[in-house]
Amino acid sequence: MSDLAGAREALVIKPSSFGDVIHTLPAVAALHRSFPELRLRWVVNTEWAPLLRGNPALVETLECPRREWRGWRDWGKARRWARETLAPLAPDVAIDFQGLLRSALMARASNARVRVGFARAREGAPLFYHRRVVVPGWDRTHAVDRYLALAAAAGAAISGPAEFPLPEGDPVPGLPGPDDRPWILLHPTSRGAGKSLSWGEIRDFCEATDKVPVVIVGAAGDGSDSGQPPPGNVTDLRGRTSLLQLVWLMRRAGWIVSVDSGPMHLAAALTDRLLSLHTWTDPLMVGPCRKSAWVWREGFLGRVGEIQPGQFPERRRDARRRAGEQGILRPGDARRLAAFAVSRLSP
Repeated sequence: MSDLAGAREALVIKPSSFGDVIHTLPAVAALHRSFPELRLRWVVNTEWAPLLRGNPALVETLECPRREWRGWRDWGKARRWARETLAPLAPDVAIDFQGLLRSALMARASNARVRVGFARAREGAPLFYHRRVVVPGWDRTHAVDRYLALAAAAGAAISGPAEFPLPEGDPVPGLPGPDDRPWILLHPTSRGAGKSLSWGEIRDFCEATDKVPVVIVGAAGDGSDSGQPPPGNVTDLRGRTSLLQLVWLMRRAGWIVSVDSGPMHLAAALTDRLLSLHTWTDPLMVGPCRKSAWVWREGFLGRVGEIQPGQFPERRRDARRRAGEQGILRPGDARRLAAFAVSRLSP
């Protein structure tokens, strides 16, 4: 019998991170499609809540002020938030897509009648579930498919392509309009070790686009430029866009090039006009969720659907070796990738 059969209220727990919130959208869409009368609420960290604006599956978004809590010393604040926000809900079902101790405790604090989560969840989280879902081939399964499997175990029917109901986004004034020459969006940096382009690689890429406009996005201070001005075809928006403005930009870019990062997963949810750059991560496991999107690793440049399982295994040792290093490309790679991006632009 489905956990959601006859249920009226359900709580989705997926507070973070950027990419993981994106990856959970198809599972929640499937729950809504399968149980249209079900009242779904989603617990999400405040900084990622804009991604759920206007989501048709949800009756409410519950913002978790995670950044206001500093470890165990703020345990009292976290408990008070859970008592005031979660405890009154008492949903029929709580589904923990996060799979960590803190998210399992949120499920428990919600007073849900049934708590569902992954058997492979970490930090002892499965001890707090009534139902522990086993996902076959866990280590070979993309996060989107893992979350869909959890929704299916709760009773959702999974069919058709994954749905990513994201907001339209907020406009960024002063950029090329729809009647202007197509432009490339470049997201060159990541918090992960050994994943970011150096400023020299960024310059080489932009200069090699044959004067095609390039819009660079990212956090303020991402990619040291040594005080050098960007090439003349570049609009540098690092540190100057909101999350919803990033959505707007990605919807309108002629092509997107991004390192392995949360914004890359946002781009993949919106379009297959994407080239994702990987160094030590497995692009089949943590790359774009669309098989028609493009990836680069170790000189390979092709679609996700062309990659064979095990072709590019994760190499965390490389991440440790690259820690603190600037740059991820070989000589000539930046120009090759720029030429490819330009070739994919619609006339």
